[in-house]
Amino acid sequence: MIADLVVGRAGSAEGTTLLALGAEHAAFEHLPCRASQQPSALTAALEGDSPLLYAWIANLGDEALGYVSATLDFSTLDGARYLHMDCLYVRDAWRGQGVGLRLWQAVHAFAQAHHCAAIQWQTPWWNVDAARFYRRLGANEAPKLRYCLPLDPG
Repeated sequence: MIADLVVGRAGSAEGTTLLALGAEHAAFEHLPCRASQQPSALTAALEGDSPLLYAWIANLGDEALGYVSATLDFSTLDGARYLHMDCLYVRDAWRGQGVGLRLWQAVHAFAQAHHCAAIQWQTPWWNVDAARFYRRLGANEAPKLRYCLPLDPG
């Protein structure tokens, strides 16, 4: 564990840092990253009393080591609120040092404070390190297919 690690809630002021970490995360997962095309949309999503997006950044001094982001949602089948963890990413050099666990603890505490019945997320099938980490947290896998249909924003 890193003694001086600070995990803090990200607001619009941290948008640039979140964009950079998100771009690294997308490259790691071999995914497109369109957030940099509309940075104001990301920062706006973090603002207000009921933001669209909640995020936390792990920092060691001035260096951002990773982030976690989430949204609050409602499950038709459970009839309850849940937290969807959209991203949890730790920079390669900092993996295995407790950064992911600290980020997880932040999002878990937030879900509990908001009376969520569950936390849901996905990870690529090939990311065995992430799967092992999530299993150690006590999470169960739910095999499903994930679909994405891009829409024209116009």
